[in-house]
Amino acid sequence: MIKILVTGGAGNVGGALARKLVENQNYYVVIVDDLSTGSKEKLPSDKFSNWEFVYCDVNKYKEISEIMLVNKFDFVFHYAAVVGVKRTQDNPIMVLNDIEGIRNVLQLSKNSSVKRVFFSSSSEVYGEPVELPQHEETTPLNSRVPYAVVKNVGESYFRSFFKSFGLPFTIFRFFNTYGPNQSQDFVVSRFITKALKNEDITIYGDGLQTRTFCFVSDNVGTCVKIFEENLILNDVINIGGAQEMTILELAKLVIAKTHSSSQIVHLPALKEGDMRRRMPDNSKMKAVLGKDLITIEEGIDLMLNDKDFINQCAG
Repeated sequence: MIKILVTGGAGNVGGALARKLVENQNYYVVIVDDLSTGSKEKLPSDKFSNWEFVYCDVNKYKEISEIMLVNKFDFVFHYAAVVGVKRTQDNPIMVLNDIEGIRNVLQLSKNSSVKRVFFSSSSEVYGEPVELPQHEETTPLNSRVPYAVVKNVGESYFRSFFKSFGLPFTIFRFFNTYGPNQSQDFVVSRFITKALKNEDITIYGDGLQTRTFCFVSDNVGTCVKIFEENLILNDVINIGGAQEMTILELAKLVIAKTHSSSQIVHLPALKEGDMRRRMPDNSKMKAVLGKDLITIEEGIDLMLNDKDFINQCAG
């Protein structure tokens, strides 16, 4: 049986990854999370017996070392991180502490049976774009916000551990992944929740900043295929949609989809961290996934048809 560690496995993307992995009975998945932003509701179903959850702060070496040294993992997905624009802006030291977790996971992987490590990086490494679409080989490093700095440092750690110790890696650069298990810290779920309650939808600045959105099943489907088919080895890949839209357009789309009477209210622009444009070159991702990506219109419909999400919105 192949043993897999998923850190941050009680989060939106980490939880979706864990739930997908346990469908394969040849895998035994250990999920660790400190539940600071994650939730046990996002863990796999009890109908599967090939997984376990362990409360753990990966930034504390003693806690994660006890788990990794005992289990002798074959593969590690390091997804644990402080996430969310406002949370990362409000808690910069907490964000910087995640460097310890990256170092801990790599140090323990190097000294154990781990064959390959996967890292959830972010589109934030691109900073303000110098070209569009944003290609994996073009990383301007022009963002100074702590979250972007940590992801850049993390990528450097993964490359350095391969160069120095031969530890294989893959870096996933995630672009705005959304889905029914996403918390209210993120724009799509927040807008839908507000719209369903006919409450004001607030937007920072003029709302003309653009993003692309990737439904969580496309994200996970790509990452699992890369893992199972041994693709993108010792390399980096953008994981995201290429349908660029403004945040204002997103708000209007959500209002239309939900037949809401919500009003759009503009707040002062964030002082930093709210990049004006985001659009990945996702040609690598599309080649791996081998199918059309779910559009934002289709993704919103999927969320509106998810009973658990709707119940969560009503709470």
